Amino acid sequence: MAFIVAIDGPAGSGKGTITKLVGKRLSLVNIDTGAMYRCASLYMIRNNIHLDEIDKINDMLKKIEIKQEKINDIDKFYLNGEDVSDKIREKDVNSIVSQVSHILLIRERMVELQREMGKNADIVMEGRDIGTNVFPMADVKIYLDASAEERANRRLKQNEEKGIKMSYEEILENIKFRDNNDKTSPVAPLKQAEDAIYLDTTNMTIEEVVDKIVNIVDSKRK
Repeated sequence: MAFIVAIDGPAGSGKGTITKLVGKRLSLVNIDTGAMYRCASLYMIRNNIHLDEIDKINDMLKKIEIKQEKINDIDKFYLNGEDVSDKIREKDVNSIVSQVSHILLIRERMVELQREMGKNADIVMEGRDIGTNVFPMADVKIYLDASAEERANRRLKQNEEKGIKMSYEEILENIKFRDNNDKTSPVAPLKQAEDAIYLDTTNMTIEEVVDKIVNIVDSKRK
């Protein structure tokens, strides 16, 4: 049976960065579920598929292929063979990814793929419903959180490093919108699993958060 670490939390809480570093420290396969929904969002944008066009979405799910690979220690994401690692982080994808992740057909298909990924390897997976829905029997569950303002600052810095132009105000508004969407969604809402360990990272460094999670996982493994 694979060893599974589930990391959940709101947008901008550091899940992606932390998961990559924890995976590297503990030799766990890191799976970025958020990027999977971003790939679906990009496909919909490119093919002019609207959020309420269920037939087109169903057809899309038969055609779409999403892969994650690590190249030179960098996670790369491929949509039907194309490297879209940077494109899925752009403003147009940011504006709809939350709504896309709430579409039941898409959610069900992505959860199937995520569970398949967890069958044959020890993994660390991040998202909004990993510990509550995808892997409710995960060996370790972590819920990362931070203030909306701190999360907006972190996302602003990430965007600047990637050359993505969005103001702090735009990012903060988007984060608050996503928080409300994710927490009130009728489809796999964002919430802390009852047996998850809560970590408020507002005043913690990346290294402190990684060390904390590594210690938790090491204790569980022993």
